[in-house]
Amino acid sequence: MMDDRNFRLESFECAPGLRLAAHERVSQIHHENLVRRLDRLDEMMERLERKLWLTVYGVVGVILSQAVQSFIVATP
Repeated sequence: MMDDRNFRLESFECAPGLRLAAHERVSQIHHENLVRRLDRLDEMMERLERKLWLTVYGVVGVILSQAVQSFIVATP
């Protein structure tokens, strides 16, 4: 008899408990979406950083090539 009573008390679900469970699930979904968006943002920043360094190396390469070219022209 005691086991039957404990089972009924444990399986009882009330509205505040259901609201709390729903809120926890929604919070978990928001957190997962936030983590996914942060990962995408991190990947985009890494690609942007690579492009920036390629641009910097390209500009430095152009400046060095112009300097070498001016030395070649100035040297008889």
